Amino acid sequence: MSLRIAARLARRELRGGLRGFRIFLACLALGVAAIAGVGSVRTAIEQGLSDQGAVLLGGDAQAEFTYRFATPEERGWLEEISTDLSEIADFRSMATVTREGETERGLTQVKAVDEAYPLLGQMELDPPQPLSEALAGGDLPGAVMAPVLADRLGLSPGDSFRLGEQEFTLSAVILREPDDAGDGFGLGPRTLVATSALAESGLLAPGSLYETQYRLLLPPGSDLDALKAEAETRYRDSGVRWRDARNGAPGISRFVDRLGRFLVLVGLSGLAVGGIGVSAAVRAYLACKTSVIATLRTLGASRNTIFLTYFLQIGALSRLGIALGLLLGAAIPLVFAPIIASALPVPVVFTVYPGPLLEAALYGLLTALVFTLWPLARTEEVRAATLFRDAMDSARGLPAPRYLIATALLLALLVGVAALFSGDARVTLWTAGGLLAALVILALAASGIRWLAHRAAPAARGRPALRWALGAIGGPRDTAASVVLSLGLGLSVLAAIGQIDGNLRSAISRDLPEVAPSYFFVDIQPNQIDGYLDRLAGDPAVGRVDTAPMLRGVITRINGRPAQEVAGDHWVVRGDRGITYAATPDDRTTVTAGTWWPEDYSGAPQISFAAEEAEELGLSLGDEITVNILGRDITATITSFREVDFSTAGIGFVMTLNPAALAGAPHTFISTVYAEPEAEAQILRDLANAYPNITAIRVRDAIDRVSELLEGISGAVRWGAAATLLTGFLVLIGAAAAGEGARTYEAAVLKTLGASRARILQSFALRSALLGAAAGIVALGAGILGGWAVSVFLMETSFAVVWSSALGIVAGGVVATLLAGLAFAWRPLAARPAQVLRARE
Repeated sequence: MSLRIAARLARRELRGGLRGFRIFLACLALGVAAIAGVGSVRTAIEQGLSDQGAVLLGGDAQAEFTYRFATPEERGWLEEISTDLSEIADFRSMATVTREGETERGLTQVKAVDEAYPLLGQMELDPPQPLSEALAGGDLPGAVMAPVLADRLGLSPGDSFRLGEQEFTLSAVILREPDDAGDGFGLGPRTLVATSALAESGLLAPGSLYETQYRLLLPPGSDLDALKAEAETRYRDSGVRWRDARNGAPGISRFVDRLGRFLVLVGLSGLAVGGIGVSAAVRAYLACKTSVIATLRTLGASRNTIFLTYFLQIGALSRLGIALGLLLGAAIPLVFAPIIASALPVPVVFTVYPGPLLEAALYGLLTALVFTLWPLARTEEVRAATLFRDAMDSARGLPAPRYLIATALLLALLVGVAALFSGDARVTLWTAGGLLAALVILALAASGIRWLAHRAAPAARGRPALRWALGAIGGPRDTAASVVLSLGLGLSVLAAIGQIDGNLRSAISRDLPEVAPSYFFVDIQPNQIDGYLDRLAGDPAVGRVDTAPMLRGVITRINGRPAQEVAGDHWVVRGDRGITYAATPDDRTTVTAGTWWPEDYSGAPQISFAAEEAEELGLSLGDEITVNILGRDITATITSFREVDFSTAGIGFVMTLNPAALAGAPHTFISTVYAEPEAEAQILRDLANAYPNITAIRVRDAIDRVSELLEGISGAVRWGAAATLLTGFLVLIGAAAAGEGARTYEAAVLKTLGASRARILQSFALRSALLGAAAGIVALGAGILGGWAVSVFLMETSFAVVWSSALGIVAGGVVATLLAGLAFAWRPLAARPAQVLRARE
């Protein structure tokens, strides 16, 4: 019976329209829209990757080998199962141009292809021509090159350049490469040549760092799972890596998935900010309904009936807010689809996806329940005799225990859903804990600010505007709490993201180059290493040279079990890894556990493993690691762990073996050179002229490439944080609007006592500025704390406060509250005191 009566009352209440609920709807809709939009874009990219997986991969399937081409038997099986096959060799080299006695060099990622390439898609060249014609060339073999590299080297079609010891003619520049997204991250722009043209280049010598990929077109109806299982069984001992069109660009897929998860968590932060606005709007609305609730109680309505009346009413409005958010979240990606698609290097398929919308709707529903249950529960705690005397303020602070339990369960459910959908429970729990801690800090800060303002008001005697402002902040109303919580949480999220972003930039673009080498040289042949070291030994500008023998291998087994069964998707077992050998540890090697083998050891293979990675993989001393190197399985026993610092961009290997274990294996050397900046160009010229096959990677250029990727990530995260801050500003506007009546009465009293409009406006402005500064300072502390926790514990990087971002947060808080306060100050100032005071009576 009470439910039917409550539904009828709620329906009648809703006839009054949406007045008082605009901020409620905006906060809820904006939070839901952010999550729905991010999810829709992520799903559009995933769908594009799935639909175009074969084109991105360059075939229906691919077999990849390290350091070698497939043997005749291996290639025979690949040809047997396919209808067409293309062979590709991929490696880094230096493109060299000599004109008028001056030589310019640029790092390039070379793709050497056969006549069958590309199996799928089309190369687009400028000037337009078939790829086979472009690579055929004339007197010299032809090549095509990425425009950025051609511009850097000053090359135009018809000009010549050198790769290793081979001259090429630039036939065209690349406008579109169909499988570039599937090739993964490269340190240099692309150059395509024919594999046959590299025979005299010296670039594919034994031990050189290159990979071969065999792209396959399969007969219709081929069983991809069966082929993968057969390939892994057949090539178990030869180190092949198999991939098919279902995961054509795994690196991009992982990146999109992880970025999408993180942005959803940023969206949840926005929903938390919006939740505060929702809660404040419900409290303000119920405070305005005092007379209605009083009348219902007087007429015999039960507490349960009143609670259900407003619960149903708020529920209906929540559904409207969620629906608006879903509409925006689905529409915005469609509206901006051309812009988003042009900015992404992968195909996207934009349409309305139910999955992300359902996920966003669930988030919105749980958020609405968590943040409205508490203020709604307070209606039960007010007696009929006191409802006519500011009922909401007279209710006790905490609702009945059943509502506290329900709120806690809903909050746990919200966090659990977020952990499930994000796929990373650790990050989700950190985010939820950070938001909860920020709310606690802000609530305590709001109480502290009120206490300080109350104590400081008498000291402002002689400054009436300041005294009135402090008196209003320290008064019995919750103005301070509304502003500090609403704006403070949004600024806290923005401050934390600003600190994380700033520290990532600092670690990569400023701190790292101070300790990083100038150049990373690879593919130094064993017969070249002595001459290479002689050139650097006599150069006073060279501070340090490190060298190490270099091979690459794939970890295939751990203690006899397939590596990925033991280690999952850990980066160490995903693909091939660098491997070296050493008779003795050098001066910079710190062995943390176990012992190094004797210098003349020639027994069973032993391995020293990086300590941190070993801990992540769950390895112990005595475990066996099987590594496939050049098609040969080597099973070694872990006899020691050692510290490896990959953050310095120096030489670092996860695995070091004893020399006898790799005896006779063809290999090259890698080297890092630490030199004065002004000497770097001459060092590169001398070494490149003497050894054209050597590839030099300038570390600062590699850092710039990583910084470009981080800029894209930071931009996406900043947009998410901006949505959170916008939600906070809407909540702030709602708080300012809710307090308009109190300010009108305050202005009327002050005018009656002789205060001028200018002084009253000054008081309002001071009040807003002080609250904004307080919210900004508290948010800054919470944001710095959150940024430190994420940087140190999740990203495992150093942390330093980025003061430019920090001061901007405080200034933003002052400006935001000042604008919101002044926007709702004009009507109170214009009101006539007599009318206001008469109405109050």
